[in-house]
Amino acid sequence: TGNWSTATNTGDWGTAEVSCKESVAIVTGRQSKAAGNIGCWLVLTERDDEWHIVSMQAVKVDGKEILPNVYYTLKDDKVVEA
Repeated sequence: TGNWSTATNTGDWGTAEVSCKESVAIVTGRQSKAAGNIGCWLVLTERDDEWHIVSMQAVKVDGKEILPNVYYTLKDDKVVEA
């Protein structure tokens, strides 16, 4: 919690959420998801059925393309609502 904080999760089907200014939510598990408020960043990881990393992306919650307090995940190398 707090400004400039980081939330991480490494487990499968895990979640990470941040709510304060300039914070980062990082998820690395298979089928994981992240959410944050406007101005926060989400780092998303996509894994295959054998748990190999196939894609990673970082996106900023801007309120237009990436909405605040909505969980996102990577699917087929695309950021989608979870």
